[in-house]
Amino acid sequence: MHDAFAHVGGRLATGLRDVTTDLAALDGTGWWAVVVTYEGKVTCARFGDVRPAPLPRPRAPWRGPAPGEWTTSLDRRAYEAGVSAIRDYIEQGEVYQANLCRVLSAPLPGDADPAALAVRLAKGNPAPYAAVISVPGLTVVSASPELYLSRAGDVVESKPIKGTGVTAADLLDKDHAENVMIVDLVRNDLGRVAEVGSVSVPALCEIEEHPGLVHLVSTVRARLARGAGWPDLLAATFPPGSVTGAPKYTALQIINRLEPEPRGPYCGAVGWVDADRREAALAVGIRTFWVEQGMIRFGTGAGITWGSDPTREWRETELKASRLIALASRS
Repeated sequence: MHDAFAHVGGRLATGLRDVTTDLAALDGTGWWAVVVTYEGKVTCARFGDVRPAPLPRPRAPWRGPAPGEWTTSLDRRAYEAGVSAIRDYIEQGEVYQANLCRVLSAPLPGDADPAALAVRLAKGNPAPYAAVISVPGLTVVSASPELYLSRAGDVVESKPIKGTGVTAADLLDKDHAENVMIVDLVRNDLGRVAEVGSVSVPALCEIEEHPGLVHLVSTVRARLARGAGWPDLLAATFPPGSVTGAPKYTALQIINRLEPEPRGPYCGAVGWVDADRREAALAVGIRTFWVEQGMIRFGTGAGITWGSDPTREWRETELKASRLIALASRS
């Protein structure tokens, strides 16, 4: 096992200095690796040595679980029943859209090296926001394709993903409608901490290609209001809109009723903050593994609207998980 380290944004960070749960530290000094679970547990780790570098060399090849050892928090029948329940909520006018997720778990050998898994993902599923963060009590390896928040000075951006298919031809009107709904939600969230009139949508429903699938992606941009810091920014926008639903408050209540296990880092935030330069990139914690209590976990989900077919949504969760689970499993 490596000492504490992070590799994110093309930088290798070593020399762990301190770990805090206080988001206000990100408005101070230093370079931080950041993980926020979907439930809101914050880990900010400041490192002293940060440099552009490739992933550290693994101590040994990755030894993951056997493919048949993975279990799911919601099996197909339970997941499809959950989709039907959300459609009922939509019919009753309580929500327009809600994300329904499940967590896959498998036992993991105690000497498994997160750097080895990160190397496998980098080769087999390269991702724009790939990250590995390993500090005492927390190990996260992410191949996220989705930007939750980037920051350059006072300008912040979010790039929500809604709509997934094997090819662009698979994308439906439902996917476009869902994307526009989430863009409105993200605009509203950012508007709480932005200068009045500064929220814009430079790109709407663009098609992005990723290994094995395509996504619809939009861009929402804003300028932070004077005095707004990281605690304010996350209070206004977390959890990310693309993995909750609209209206967000009601969607969060429905998710809590239907999902039997906590999401953990999945659907949270994973990334880095350079407090000195006032720059950052936090990804949505999707396509993300984490290790806890001798288990490796991975989340997958889909956005449910009135136009959702329960079997199709189950298959979307399978599509999103299959490539990553195969890479993390013993071959």
